[in-house]
Amino acid sequence: MRIKTFLVSSLVLLAAFPLSAGDKKKKNQPDRAMLEKMDAVPCGARQKGVTGLGSIWASVGITHMNSDEKLCPRYLLRTDEMEYEIQPTEKKHPTVLPVGKEVVFKIKKDHMSVKCPEGDNKARTYEVVAMKPTEPTSQQDASALAQKP
Repeated sequence: MRIKTFLVSSLVLLAAFPLSAGDKKKKNQPDRAMLEKMDAVPCGARQKGVTGLGSIWASVGITHMNSDEKLCPRYLLRTDEMEYEIQPTEKKHPTVLPVGKEVVFKIKKDHMSVKCPEGDNKARTYEVVAMKPTEPTSQQDASALAQKP
């Protein structure tokens, strides 16, 4: 009789607690996005010329200034819900990401950590410049039909 009670109580306990915690693993996975396009935008100018004591001579009219406009890559990442425009925080030697590939990212405040699983799988930090929600394709089709005369 004791064995039956023990078996019944152990079966009740096993049924009460789930055997696997599959939801916890899904919450810790990073988000995925498609790297849509890359643009080159000006991120600063490098100027060589009259500075410091030379500025005294510049006030006289002796000026010579060379400026090279520096361009930085700006990427468009698209998820199902959002579009992110990001640019690298490392301005000196930015790494070029493969356009058209899927990347894995995590967001903390205004910075994004991006990994390319098909590349070297190294996390790089990018600054989030702009965010906007994406429209579902059904809404895009409806808005396009509404704009036609």
